[in-house]
Amino acid sequence: MTEFSHVVHNLQSVLSTIAHESSIIGKKAPRLVAVSKTFPSEAILAAYQVGQRHFGENYVQELCTKADALKDDCPDIKWHFIGNLQSNKAKIVARIPNLAYIESVYNMNQVTNLQKALMDFPEKKLNIFLQVNTSDEESKGGVEPSEVVQLAKDIINNAPNLLIKGLMTIGSVSESMKDDENQDFMKLASVRRILAKELNQNEDDLELSMGMSSDYVTAIKYGSTNVRVGSAIFGQRNYVPKYVIKVIFSLLDDSLISFG
Repeated sequence: MTEFSHVVHNLQSVLSTIAHESSIIGKKAPRLVAVSKTFPSEAILAAYQVGQRHFGENYVQELCTKADALKDDCPDIKWHFIGNLQSNKAKIVARIPNLAYIESVYNMNQVTNLQKALMDFPEKKLNIFLQVNTSDEESKGGVEPSEVVQLAKDIINNAPNLLIKGLMTIGSVSESMKDDENQDFMKLASVRRILAKELNQNEDDLELSMGMSSDYVTAIKYGSTNVRVGSAIFGQRNYVPKYVIKVIFSLLDDSLISFG
C-alpha cells in the first residue's frame, strides 16, 4: 500500500456515488473537482494517475507552487481557483498554466484586475463562475443574489476576455447538514433562471458549482454541474504548507520586534 492509496480508493468511491446519484435523477454526472488545498503534490499525482483531471485550490501561492511542480507529470491537469481572489493577486492567478476556471469572482475590482492581467494576451479567455452569497453570512464571500444580473452585464460590457460560465456558492454549514431541502442550492438555481433569462441564454448553458464533501449528494439532486470535494477524497486536513509556516514566522518576528 502506497502512502496515498487511500486517495485513489476515496476518489473511486466518490465517483461511484456521483454516478449512482446522477442515474437516479436521470441527469449527466457533474464534473468532480478534487479540492487539494493543503495537501502535497504527491496526493494530487496519485489521483491524476487514475484519471482525475480537475483540481481545486484556495490559495494563490499554493496553486502556483503545485502548478509548477506538476507541470511535467500532469500535462493536462485542469486547475480551478476557488478561494478568495484578492485584487492584487489577480495577475498571478490569470497567468497560471492550465487554469480552467476561476470560481470565485464577485466584484468589479477583481474583474478589472483580471482583464488588465490579460492585456498582453488578447486572445486568451478565462472561464469564470460568479460567486453568489446565498446564505447572507458576512463570512462568506460573494455577490448578493439581487446584484448578480448587473454584475454579469458589467463583465460582459467591460471584460471581453472573461467568459461567464456559471454560478458558484459555498452555502451555510446548517444547510449542508440537511438531507432534503437546501435553501442555498435552491436559491442558486433560482438566480441562474433569472440570469439566463436576462442574458437571453439557455439555462443549461450556465453551470451550477455547488456541493462539497458534506453535501455533494444533495447538490446533485438540485442540478449541480460542478461539485467540489476535498476531505472525502484526500482525508482530513492536517498538513500545513511551507508557505503558511513562513507567513506565521514572519508575523511572529514582526510581533517580537514591536514588543521588543
